[in-house]
Amino acid sequence: MPVINSAKTDPNKILPLHYPWARRHYKAGVANNWVPEEISMQKDVEHWKSDHVLTADERRMVLWNLGFFSTAESLTANNIVLAVYHHITAPEARQYLLRQAYEEAIHTDTFIYCCDTLGLDPDEIYTMYETIPSIKEKDAFVVGLTQSVFSPTFSTEGDDNVRRFLRDLVGFYVIMEGIFFYAGFAMMLAMRRQNKMVGIGEQFEFIMRDESIHLAFGCDLIQTIRAENPGVWTAAFEAEILGLVEQAVTLEQRYAWDACPNGLLGINAEQFCQYVEHIADRRLERLDMPKRYGTPN
Repeated sequence: MPVINSAKTDPNKILPLHYPWARRHYKAGVANNWVPEEISMQKDVEHWKSDHVLTADERRMVLWNLGFFSTAESLTANNIVLAVYHHITAPEARQYLLRQAYEEAIHTDTFIYCCDTLGLDPDEIYTMYETIPSIKEKDAFVVGLTQSVFSPTFSTEGDDNVRRFLRDLVGFYVIMEGIFFYAGFAMMLAMRRQNKMVGIGEQFEFIMRDESIHLAFGCDLIQTIRAENPGVWTAAFEAEILGLVEQAVTLEQRYAWDACPNGLLGINAEQFCQYVEHIADRRLERLDMPKRYGTPN
């Protein structure tokens, strides 16, 4: 039963399973279940209100990450609900997508919780995707890869349309969740290791666990579509995917310099840029493509 374009599949009949990998990812997501209110932010409030705990650069880095993630999670959720789910015909894959949509709602709730607890200006945080160029560029890049899939007349019939759908999946699963999110994760977890903004850091750790499963599911979905549509993944299309990953790395490195321009204790923009290259190589390998950068972790 094809994972897309199967007229014979009853989406209400999940058994027998044809794609056990989708079921495994669903169970892994359930095992990682959490909600932000379980995590205390008392220390974060104390750090944020203090005049001597956080430097101006550290505050900037926290705000930049809250600003990017608060809208990026909504874009990801919209893509699942309004585009991807509609075109998936395998019921076990749909079950996972429902689970992922719930997790994206939890992530969105996380940033509401952070803003409310710290007393941040929501107009500042939730408009950064329009006012901060390095954030705006990342969001616009991914949205630009997926616009045709949102059309009510779009279908995944035919090789060209399957490629458009794969572009969407690469855009959100590999680039947005697999590359763009990871410099931000590294920044906030580095803060937590210094015992600063530990509540937000713990929430980011839980989000990273979710995103790791999202990434694994997305890559399995891409590889399954690729295997079931062997004429789609041409040398030219692979070269296009590589070009998109290279553009994504450039945009994420620009964001790293923007969010952390002067460097902090033990971490700096150059290290984040190297980490992004390492992460990008791992994503390419997951798609059975050769490394591009060869940068160590």
